[in-house]
Amino acid sequence: MSEVGDFARTQSCEQGFSRGKESHVEDDVDIDDDGRTRRTGTVWTASAHIITAVIGSGVLSLAWAIAQLGWIAGPATLLIFAFITFFTSTLLADCYRSPDPVFGKRNYTYMDAVRANLGGMKFWLCGFTQYLTLSGIAIGYTITASISMAAIQKSNCFHRRGHVASCKTSNNPFMIGFGIIEVFLSQIPNFHKLWWLSIVAAFMSFSYSLIGVGLALARVISGNTGKTSLTGVDVGVDLSEAQKVWTTFRALGDIAFAYSYSLILIEIQDTLKSPAENKAMKKASMVGVSTTTVFYVLCGCIGYAAFGDKAPGNLLTGFGFYEPFWLVDLANVCIVAHLVGAFQVFCQPVFALVESWAAKKWPNTKFITREHMILKGFKYKINFFRLLWRTFFVIVITVLAMSMPFFNDILALLGAIGFWPLTVYFPVEMYIAQNKIRSFTPKWILLQVLSLVCLFVSLAAACGSIQGVVESLHVYKPFKTKQ
Repeated sequence: MSEVGDFARTQSCEQGFSRGKESHVEDDVDIDDDGRTRRTGTVWTASAHIITAVIGSGVLSLAWAIAQLGWIAGPATLLIFAFITFFTSTLLADCYRSPDPVFGKRNYTYMDAVRANLGGMKFWLCGFTQYLTLSGIAIGYTITASISMAAIQKSNCFHRRGHVASCKTSNNPFMIGFGIIEVFLSQIPNFHKLWWLSIVAAFMSFSYSLIGVGLALARVISGNTGKTSLTGVDVGVDLSEAQKVWTTFRALGDIAFAYSYSLILIEIQDTLKSPAENKAMKKASMVGVSTTTVFYVLCGCIGYAAFGDKAPGNLLTGFGFYEPFWLVDLANVCIVAHLVGAFQVFCQPVFALVESWAAKKWPNTKFITREHMILKGFKYKINFFRLLWRTFFVIVITVLAMSMPFFNDILALLGAIGFWPLTVYFPVEMYIAQNKIRSFTPKWILLQVLSLVCLFVSLAAACGSIQGVVESLHVYKPFKTKQ
């Protein structure tokens, strides 16, 4: 256990396989205050990382989520989650350096920040939850990307053969194809080299969100809309009281998942140039959360207005829209392109965790530490351990995704698992510890009430999503699902 504790203190997405200062020392001018390569990230690159992480597959399920909650609770829940996410992200941004948020020692990862401020079992709990959630998100993104790729094929089939034709197709070949792409992209060494991919992915997320909003708005204008209500899907008409409770819980989980980026906030902040990284990160969080909230409200509310209680679980692949088929295809291409980049954003901390541990445990093993120049003109280097480990990880994620293709239920479960501990509990507890807030003072009570309420929300979402997965398993055949 002590060995794991050692590597957790030293891991960094920036460091990769470096040993000390050897791997990146070119010029003292390019060295940061901690002896590592100077960070060059800005508010805008951090905002791109956040938007790439936040506007993901979660946005596609928001029309369905609003349909379960209705016109009052639906938009209100979106805004409440947005506020909570932004508020706790500002607390977390001050934990990048400890004990002082401006001049303290850097914490390169979320785990480092928890160890520096809380320590003990909370450190291990954070690590387990964070990396389980990151891996789960990778599975969820693989499922979502395959659904969008299959939707392109189905859209063209419906266009040729009519909307009532049987155009079901297996998602497995598309998951394998997505996995192959990620094997190659996973060789990007660290977070700092991902800025261009995040910008492309953020642009793609804007594109398919706007297309989804535009198609839904056109349906609303045409008058071909579904039934909506203040309280969502009616009990006794479309579902029983028990089912209404479960779907409401799952909707909360979907919305929680849609705002999940706190688990990589510290890693993103570690790309920002000094000084005052916390101020820049707070500005980036404001830009990222406010931008995504606008898109979420538009996609969720206009999608619900268009389809009513029959809103599909996935706005662009549930085939509420058939025409224009080329625009539906374009939206799904943008989804796939976005998820290609988002997959890497969420997996980089997992890659760094294992690689930093291996480099520390076997520092003299060339297979682990040596970089081999492959393309001299492009200064591209490859590390054999990185190649083997990351390829293995992507293969495992792909196989797991092929074994559990439940879109809405998986998103809700991931949101439930990660929301309370990583978005609320640890940021609140670290803020209290760092600022030495005394127990039972007004500020302490308010923070604890916030944490407790969010815990109940996460537990409810977890129960709803697990119930949904259990229902899906009753009719599920492993690796043979067609959509």
